[in-house]
Amino acid sequence: MAKKILVTEDLVQEGIDALVEQGYEVDVLIDPTADELMAAIAPYDALIVHPNTVVDAALLDAAKNLKIVGRAGVTVDNIDVEAASERGVVVCNAPTSNVISAAEHTMALLLAAARRIPEASASMHAGQWRRGDFMGSELYGKTLAIFGLGRVGGLVAERAAAFGMNLIGHDPYCSPERALHLGVTLYEDMAPVLAQADFITVHLPRTVSTLGMFGADEFAAMKDGVVLVNAARGGIFNMEALADFVAAGKVAGVAIDSFESEPCTSSPLHEFAGAILTPHLSPMTHEAQRRASTQIAEYVAAGLEGGMVATAVNLAPLPPEAFDIVGPYIHACKMLGSVASQLLGHTPKNLKLELAGAIADADPAPLLAAVLDGGLSYRRLGAFSAANAESVASRHGISVTTASVLDAQEYASSVRVVADEVEVAATLFGTEHTPRIISLLDYKIDMAPGTTSLVFEYVDAPGRIGTIGTILGEAGANITTMQIGTKPAESCALVYMNVEGDVGEAVLDRLRDAIDLRNLWKIVL
Repeated sequence: MAKKILVTEDLVQEGIDALVEQGYEVDVLIDPTADELMAAIAPYDALIVHPNTVVDAALLDAAKNLKIVGRAGVTVDNIDVEAASERGVVVCNAPTSNVISAAEHTMALLLAAARRIPEASASMHAGQWRRGDFMGSELYGKTLAIFGLGRVGGLVAERAAAFGMNLIGHDPYCSPERALHLGVTLYEDMAPVLAQADFITVHLPRTVSTLGMFGADEFAAMKDGVVLVNAARGGIFNMEALADFVAAGKVAGVAIDSFESEPCTSSPLHEFAGAILTPHLSPMTHEAQRRASTQIAEYVAAGLEGGMVATAVNLAPLPPEAFDIVGPYIHACKMLGSVASQLLGHTPKNLKLELAGAIADADPAPLLAAVLDGGLSYRRLGAFSAANAESVASRHGISVTTASVLDAQEYASSVRVVADEVEVAATLFGTEHTPRIISLLDYKIDMAPGTTSLVFEYVDAPGRIGTIGTILGEAGANITTMQIGTKPAESCALVYMNVEGDVGEAVLDRLRDAIDLRNLWKIVL
């Protein structure tokens, strides 16, 4: 029987289609009431929720079959994570899906407030030409204070630096090394940050300590004419106190995208024509919604199949800056695990993961979990996570080790897996972080693997590729891309080719008979 998934979020269709294509039964119930959800939840194995969908202990008790709850976005404030953990339910999110759109919206709000764009646009629409009334300020040379230097705060720092802004910040969880990398002067206390800033933007979660973090005392300590932006979480600015300082002219500009209670149609700032108020638009781009939908579909499916859930918030999650470093390599490591397992043909006794270059000092645990997930998920050994990867592997007789080297040769960074006698390494390419195999069985290649691939190892001689192409062509299989690797000290060659079409055992047997092969593998990813 197909596993059942209930979706209360208006997901982009690509995410739902991906789940259906994998054989799951998906039902959509947009914004149900608490009673409606309670009545419906019992048969479902997974739940993907809207931020307004409350998942509490009572609902979890009613969800007899529930294994995983997914949130197609960053925050999980609406989910009782502790109660889920007590009941063995994984909670995951899509923390990187909207970071770019949130950072860009922050910059849009900064610019709009600095140049008074909404007011000017409104006056033009009213048939006026009041050019002198909307004198603005440049960002160049001004001091931007960033509170919270996680994923979004870091991206804002990079973009603000391009505008020539001076960057200062406050984040008790940010390491000095990360601040230095971002070009941000980090302060332990808020006071010197408030006193220096021309512009202030916050990128903080909503917690007991951040709720109302900026009140009358903090606004009074700011420079005259400061501009404030909140595109993070509502309630970080005390809105009543903020309205008083806007009215007094102490705060020259304010732009708010997130509110303590949403939807918000009335607030103390609504009376000010110069206050920029947007209805939580930071994640609202086509690209961000597509990423959120497809990412959460992938993570939920992984959880249902006993695989690694990279963003599980109740399985020893990594801090944002750590996940930003290793996160892009998770897919590559899962691919490496699968390739190594298929080349080896059995479960390895020894498994080594090596990180090189820019990621040499990163935490290897989530990447090791991804390697095991890719190579061993067919055995359903359990849900791999950064917290349990080594222990689960040990219980099944796999000895795992990790290593790091500073030199990634011609690449900025790379990952390498050695499973018994099988070696395979990869790097990432382009803005989409496409995994590329750069070494296989110690043959140097550079190849983005496809869904179906053939790997040949043979004594090099003229005509080999022609023979392979002929046999595949007669079978109706098409070679889409191909790479040839050699070893300087040997006469053998390794060919890695991506193919489309039916390549069954009969075709593989013809290839073995036609060429003096050392090895031939069919790899399916």
